[in-house]
Amino acid sequence: MLRLGDLAALATEHAADLTARVAAFDLNGRRFDGNVGPALMGVINLSADSWYRESVCLSTESAVRRGLVLAAQGADLIDVGAESSLAHAARVGGAGQESRLVPVVRELAQAGLLVSVETYHPGVTRACLEAGARVLNLTGREHTAELYRMVAEHDAAVILCHVQGANVREVGDADLGDDLVAHLYEYFAREVDLATGQGVRRIWIDPGLGFYYRNLQDSSVRIRHQMQVFLNTFRLRTLGWPTCHALPHAFECFGDEVRSAEPFFAVLAALGQTDLYRTHEVPRTRAVLAALGKW
Repeated sequence: MLRLGDLAALATEHAADLTARVAAFDLNGRRFDGNVGPALMGVINLSADSWYRESVCLSTESAVRRGLVLAAQGADLIDVGAESSLAHAARVGGAGQESRLVPVVRELAQAGLLVSVETYHPGVTRACLEAGARVLNLTGREHTAELYRMVAEHDAAVILCHVQGANVREVGDADLGDDLVAHLYEYFAREVDLATGQGVRRIWIDPGLGFYYRNLQDSSVRIRHQMQVFLNTFRLRTLGWPTCHALPHAFECFGDEVRSAEPFFAVLAALGQTDLYRTHEVPRTRAVLAALGKW
């Protein structure tokens, strides 16, 4: 059980980290400054295997329509993916992802929306950046130098996801060592150095809480892990870059009220000073953050 005393102990032990400031930057005229307030990322899934049914769009027209709705609901950017991260989902190759993503990215960008693309394929990344995407949501660890150069060439941003495997679809057991935050810090410090060395100037870091590691499938274990990461997020901000979190679903706990899960976890993410919230439930999450005084 999470108690007020636990929060007090965490804040006392790491008091110096609570005031860490992070880089601010502009994208398409939109200012992202986590020192002032958070931002919201809405989600569009182009895969029929995606678990969150409300986000699934199987045509360009429906995807563009959802993107416009998400923006009207308060999403600062729209994240589009063509392959589900579920372990049993069908794999979608580079050509398949590109054919699904590019028309959606192009139309959303032409409509004036800020678009993020979730992928780990270099070819898909280049095609989407050329179509107007301004953020790469990088869910893999291969070809990273090449991918970072592409991001820099297009004056775009990257979300660095913590992935223990070649990519989000090739993970096994999570090994976070004895000190969870120290492990994440070291991982992101290396990736930030590599990315900035390739010319990237806009970065979010994402601990990857939505990925399907085998030893985190027990709901009680997974939720404890997620809560710990959320509450310790402020310690990662000492890297100097804003943090991003994909809010979890926790269907085992929420059942028929699963659409309340992400807004609930947003509270924990807010306590940890998260800067960017990736959510399928933009209006609900925005309302919760507003109640917490984030706007």
